[in-house]
Amino acid sequence: MEWETILAFGLLLSALISFLMEKVSVDTTALTLLGIILLFSGLEISDNWPSIPQILSVFSNEAPLTIAAMFVISASLNRCRLIEQASDSLGKFCKYGYRRFMLILLLLVAFVSAFINNTPVVVVLLPVVISLSRKMGVPSSKMLIPVSYASIFGGCCTLVGTSTNILASGIITNSTIYQNMEPLGMFELAKIGLPLLAISLSFLVLFGRRLLPDREALSDIISDLDSKEFLTEAIVHDNSPLVGQRIKDSGITKLSGVRLLEIVRNGAAISARKTGEKLEAKDRLVLSCKPQGIIETSEIEGVNLLNETALGIEQVSSKTGIMVECVVGPSSSLISRNLSDASFRARFNLTILAVHRRGKNLGVEIEKIRLQPSDTLLILGAEDAIERLRKSDEVILLDQAAMPMKNMKKKAPIVIAVLMGIIAVASFGVLPISITSIIGVSILLLTGCLKPREAYHAIEWNILILIYGMLALGITMQSTGASSVIASVVGGVGLGLFEPEWQPFAVLIVLYLCTAFLTEVLSNNATIVIMAPISLEVAHLMNMPPSDARAYILTACIAASASFVTPIGYQTNTFVYTVGGYQFKDFLKVGIYFNLIYFIGTVTLVSIIWDFIP
Repeated sequence: MEWETILAFGLLLSALISFLMEKVSVDTTALTLLGIILLFSGLEISDNWPSIPQILSVFSNEAPLTIAAMFVISASLNRCRLIEQASDSLGKFCKYGYRRFMLILLLLVAFVSAFINNTPVVVVLLPVVISLSRKMGVPSSKMLIPVSYASIFGGCCTLVGTSTNILASGIITNSTIYQNMEPLGMFELAKIGLPLLAISLSFLVLFGRRLLPDREALSDIISDLDSKEFLTEAIVHDNSPLVGQRIKDSGITKLSGVRLLEIVRNGAAISARKTGEKLEAKDRLVLSCKPQGIIETSEIEGVNLLNETALGIEQVSSKTGIMVECVVGPSSSLISRNLSDASFRARFNLTILAVHRRGKNLGVEIEKIRLQPSDTLLILGAEDAIERLRKSDEVILLDQAAMPMKNMKKKAPIVIAVLMGIIAVASFGVLPISITSIIGVSILLLTGCLKPREAYHAIEWNILILIYGMLALGITMQSTGASSVIASVVGGVGLGLFEPEWQPFAVLIVLYLCTAFLTEVLSNNATIVIMAPISLEVAHLMNMPPSDARAYILTACIAASASFVTPIGYQTNTFVYTVGGYQFKDFLKVGIYFNLIYFIGTVTLVSIIWDFIP
């Protein structure tokens, strides 16, 4: 290999390691990768290294623009609360039992996920499913993994079901190996995806309850009785014996039924976790108390719960508070910010008691934790403050389903018409989906279905940055020959070990397994950007016509999305991971069946349709 090829492999390996270690965010890794590639391009280190115009051409790729537009369209559907309205009628099916109810629920999820981004579908349905699980008396852990899986099943059936398919379509239209290759059709994947969806849903409905774990989610542990506490503030007297004492020595933290949340001093909040902090006169102690705890607190010498006019301090009120669980959504402004930077306490007058991420409680120095999508927060606050948070759309509260916005109901037909128009125009090939989706977004903005700020906020910019960075790496690997090396290895397994008539079938298996392995440890978008060009390289190596090369592309699309055995391979799995109280092994135990169904089913269907089996 030339040194340029080795350098390209080094960048690929560095990116994979960074993605796995998660020391920095994936978009930061991708942006750094793009910067390094551009640096080498600017230095003109070699004729085999892509030039600056070649690298910058990734920004002319229509796929990221289409993905951004679909994010906006999905946001408009959420703003009209169409998914919640569709799920309102689910409650009446609870009486038919677990299997029938799950069949109806999963069919709804799969259908909706086939036409809009599946991540917001799952996020919006989380409180709905949790509420219905309580009504049925079934643990939410028996329902949340199926919802995530069903969204993946549906996303594999259409071009717009997942950004993975849109990316693959953009890559093949810009291919230099198979020039002028047609983009993927709206329902081209359906001939593979629909049979797999039918088989997988049937298996999930029939055997899911037995396979799925019986776990207690955080939201189930917080029962209505236990969640009721009293939020109150206590004042430290000027002559109180507590003045000068450290928090841990004051005795307040040792009271039963009392939780010291924070200290407010001169308008600034001090975390109660700083147990070495000394108390001062006129400190406000923000407390969460059970009824008995209020009595015990009032008996502490030098602390007053009620107004004392002699101190010149306004009355401190006690009010009923509740403890709720919520999830940081994929487009929340809290992402990548810690609670101090986000001024969470000042904005909502709520206290975060715990942060859960991927099954772990990040309870130490909560204020310094940079929040990520799918983080689960345990929040304590007054009911009116909880309602303000619910209306902010910063998080998804899991205590109850969101109510449809009445003033947006009249906009719902416009949103549905725009989505159906995009699907119809793209299906008949009148215009490319990139053009139709942009026109659709403009209609939504002009009709007031979405405000420009909301549209910009709806776009998951971290995903777009990831895509651009990986597209630049893909161009680099093709220019330096790194993609050809990988293609030779993948194709060599089939070409060297099997008879000529079995080689397309054997290479198909290897290609699927390689893609499936990568998508379990990386994001599906990063995986398809790497594997789609390699799929074309492999097909070209085997002298396949463009029609047969599409078989390998479709296989890579399915394999990149069919991530079931880990909670990190697909974003919807990550969202239900903590909410459902799951452990890592739960996904492995259940997901292995669906990995096998999609592996065997995809290879079999593709081989039959394209006549790869002699």
